[in-house]
Amino acid sequence: MEGGIMADLRLSGLGGIPFGNTAARPANPVVGTVYYNGQLEILEIYNGTQWVASSAPPATPSIATPTDVGNVAFASGGSLTTVFTPGSGGGTPSQYNAFTTSGGFSASSSSTTVTITGLTPATSFTVYGNAQNNFGTTVNTGNATAVTATTLPQVPTIGTATASGSANEVTVTWTNGATGGKALSAITITPFLNGTTAETSRTAATTSSTSYTFTEGQLTAGAAYTFKVKATNANGTCADSTATNSATMPRFVSTEYLVVAGGGAGGGSTPTNVTCGGGGAGGFRTATLNLSLSTNYTVTVGAGGAGVYVAAGSSGANSVFSTITSAGGGGGGGSGTYAGNSGGSGGGSAGWSSGTIAGGTGNTPSTSPSQGSNGGTGGGTYNNAAGGGGASAVGQDYNGTAGGIGGAGRASSITGSSVTYAGGGGGGGGITSGQLGGAGGAGGGGAGGNAVNPSQPTAGTENRGGGGGGAGMLYPPGTNTTGANGGSGVVILRYLTAAGTITIGAGLTGTTATDGSYKVTTLTAGTGNVSWA
Repeated sequence: MEGGIMADLRLSGLGGIPFGNTAARPANPVVGTVYYNGQLEILEIYNGTQWVASSAPPATPSIATPTDVGNVAFASGGSLTTVFTPGSGGGTPSQYNAFTTSGGFSASSSSTTVTITGLTPATSFTVYGNAQNNFGTTVNTGNATAVTATTLPQVPTIGTATASGSANEVTVTWTNGATGGKALSAITITPFLNGTTAETSRTAATTSSTSYTFTEGQLTAGAAYTFKVKATNANGTCADSTATNSATMPRFVSTEYLVVAGGGAGGGSTPTNVTCGGGGAGGFRTATLNLSLSTNYTVTVGAGGAGVYVAAGSSGANSVFSTITSAGGGGGGGSGTYAGNSGGSGGGSAGWSSGTIAGGTGNTPSTSPSQGSNGGTGGGTYNNAAGGGGASAVGQDYNGTAGGIGGAGRASSITGSSVTYAGGGGGGGGITSGQLGGAGGAGGGGAGGNAVNPSQPTAGTENRGGGGGGAGMLYPPGTNTTGANGGSGVVILRYLTAAGTITIGAGLTGTTATDGSYKVTTLTAGTGNVSWA
């Protein structure tokens, strides 16, 4: 009788906490129902879903492979997050603990997700852990798979900002820091106008670059800037570096130039009727100079050489802009002199029965800076007059039916459209079969004179630096013929409208036109100064 009553009390909870074995747990518990499991020797509490041990250490959990957080600052160190799975049975854990096998790093959390911070960036770590509650701590889990902790890149160490003394440029330097365990993908440089207002950022050429040069158009001329640098990897971008010193963007006038010298005149003949060489083209030079405001720069536009009787044609005059000089074209070979003169391009030689005669030597591509080409070679008969050299090609020799063709010039688009300058003059024609004078080279070269059905040679084109045509052998004999004049040179300057306003000084003839955001100043005669303000 007594045993039956006690059993009923245990099942009903009268007289204390219900107890029994696992199988005897109450069939319809509610949340918070307490039961002593004598089989397991623990108190259990029903949480609405299952019976949970409430008076025992947790069961040993398992640990997942950690995840690299990555997007943390290098200075804070790397972070790895790992997730625990509670063990089966045992008490409810109140805390999970994670540890690294090296370096002494650890972290704890009341949730199953634990993040270990402050890890050495770019270093591999193995993690293990355990669980605990008020009744004890589990044994340690096994080691999870090793994972490398990474971060954002280390903030670069800023260097200096230096304004150029000869160009519209400011160069910024820095020293790259550690990559944070991920390869860098970009380095970004940001200018701050007057040290406060961020302007358009630029990207360094490579991820190993330690300098960047800001050029005209990227910064405002005459304005002061500081600069900051930051680096990016797959995790993200670090904070800006500290600022550089302040540097002012220079305000030079970046000026593209074309300087063409005067062309040489063609050679002139005598009553002995020697065919004469074409004049060489004026030297051709083009590049860019960075010029200071309020400074005078000398300009000379070289005149073309003058044609003469009897002798080689006169060479053209040099053209000058600032430190740039283009040599005048060599005069073509003439009666009594034969050989063409040397110059920016060499003059072609005269024809003569005494043998081969060399043309003048040009400032050829083997000479720095290249300005032109050699004149052609004549000789062997009276008919062998050669063309003068051009800016891009040598003057041609007599071809059997006509005087040598002048060498071709070079094209330039400095004015906004393509124009060819500095063509060599053609050689004069002989009497055999009514030979014609050679054609002038493309770029303003004049044609050589004809013999039968005679005509005079033509001059090189003005302001193109073309060589004049050489005199032909007129028929019947007994007539002097003048070689044609060389064309005058030209100086053309192209610069941004915003760079400044040009003043053309006394002694120069010139005009200025607009081509989009550029101004183009063309100087066609004289000597004087130009300046910008």
